Amino acid sequence: MPPIFYDTHAHLDHPDLAPDLPEIVARAEGAGIVKIICIGTDLESSRRAIAVAEKFPGVFAAVGWHPSCVLQAPPDIRAALRELAAHPKVAAVGETGLDYHRAPKEAGELATYKTRQAEIFRQQMEVAAELALNCIIHQRDAFEDTLAELRPFAGRLRGVFHCFSESAERLRQVLALGSLVSYTGIVTFKNGANVRETLAATPLDQFMLETDCPYLAPAPYRGKRCEPAYVAEIARVAAEVKQCSLEELSAATCATARKFFPKLEA
Repeated sequence: MPPIFYDTHAHLDHPDLAPDLPEIVARAEGAGIVKIICIGTDLESSRRAIAVAEKFPGVFAAVGWHPSCVLQAPPDIRAALRELAAHPKVAAVGETGLDYHRAPKEAGELATYKTRQAEIFRQQMEVAAELALNCIIHQRDAFEDTLAELRPFAGRLRGVFHCFSESAERLRQVLALGSLVSYTGIVTFKNGANVRETLAATPLDQFMLETDCPYLAPAPYRGKRCEPAYVAEIARVAAEVKQCSLEELSAATCATARKFFPKLEA
């Protein structure tokens, strides 16, 4: 039996995965990936994530609104999100956060875009705090603003900064708030040396593993469709970077995930 791992961030509701979703989940189980969190990116996606979680015992859901889609969001998503988050297999709120990577260039539009992202982010953290859930945080080109929004909630919830690719110094800022980070297949990329350096600086009990499937397939599958089974490839490289055994990595990352997502033990 291989060591077990969790995929803490997968978009199993993605249309590209629908035709062979049972096989994808079976391959994950065969590779020792025994729990998967399916991530919502808006209310409809979150409903699909819950539906996927209802079909497979080892799959759970997160419900949220992705920052890149906020201009399509209603003014207030809290009531709808609260209803979805009450589902017994919803393990977290997210993915949520801030993303300025494709922000409008015109000053007025940019201000509106950033304001809406912050509003929707705060609404989701409010719901998470009410329901004693943690948040899955997406940030891109918005690190300082994301920390500023998270800081007032730091005593009421924790965040996991998914697909973490920032510096060790920024890692320390995240950990100082009681939050965590998660690493994807980028740790296996030839040009991922900076991410491996940050991983090396991350305490063994302060990070999780994820695929972000169907994106970011690790080597040797880079450029192909990613799926949760590939956590096994990420884990092999992560164990090398952390200079620990796969068994030690399994014990640490799974314990961290169960503590962060208590519903996984339900």
